[in-house]
Amino acid sequence: MNCISPRSGYDARVSHKSARIASLVESLQGRDLDARYLGYFTCFNHQQFYEAHEVLEDLWLEVRFKPDGDFYKALIQLAGAFVHIQKKRFGPASALFHLAQGYLAKYPVPYHHLDAGMVRQLIAEWQADLKRSPDEILANNSGRLPRLCLMD
Repeated sequence: MNCISPRSGYDARVSHKSARIASLVESLQGRDLDARYLGYFTCFNHQQFYEAHEVLEDLWLEVRFKPDGDFYKALIQLAGAFVHIQKKRFGPASALFHLAQGYLAKYPVPYHHLDAGMVRQLIAEWQADLKRSPDEILANNSGRLPRLCLMD
């Protein structure tokens, strides 16, 4: 994902989260998709899963009772699952993968330029991996934390 120059006059809606997240969102303004949505993928793909959760939560709060609410909730839970993976808390990770899978099930492919089917497959693979011992999970997934790409 290529960043564009920040627009002047940005109101920094997520500045209450952190200045770094606000700066990221500002740098992604002016594109076809919401900057917070794009920021989620930037953070996620840099294995900054907590920050991915935070940046998208701001958008989710605005739309949580609308048709996109569960879509964004699923992505937030996906990032949260990987926060738990990083902290070696596999039970909570599995629970969040399960919730994310359920919320994504009702969305078509593509949805907001994301291949939701690919994300569901990714979740299924990680859920299968979580059935292994913790040593196997870490050995089999070392350096394999996921990346999410938007479709054109």
